[in-house]
Amino acid sequence: MKMISPSYKAENKGHYTPGIVSNGMLYISGQLSIDPDTRKVPDGGIEEHAALALRNLDRVLAAAGLGRGSVVQCRIYLQDIDQWDAVNRLYAEFFGDHKPARIVIPVGKLHFGCLIEMEAVAEAEVPR
Repeated sequence: MKMISPSYKAENKGHYTPGIVSNGMLYISGQLSIDPDTRKVPDGGIEEHAALALRNLDRVLAAAGLGRGSVVQCRIYLQDIDQWDAVNRLYAEFFGDHKPARIVIPVGKLHFGCLIEMEAVAEAEVPR
């Protein structure tokens, strides 16, 4: 296994690694809508929260030397399923023509007052 930890300016006290490469796959831990450098949550609504969670996902991918096109699956946890349309629009803009497998799960309260959390699995190397 190889641990993937982007350079963050603020300390994260959670007992986890942002990403782990194992057997040719990158497993990305849940990325909340919190800035990992400032530990601040956006003041805005779901659009700002979703955009930040996607940037956090992108940051782990980049730290592993991967791009968005390597993502195989995403799980999206939303506090309010009525926000699905806005999240889907931002998600489509983020991935473009690439369409990873996905599930959107309505959940209760998320940590730090975040409105969304995303996790992903990506191919870390080309299968032989």
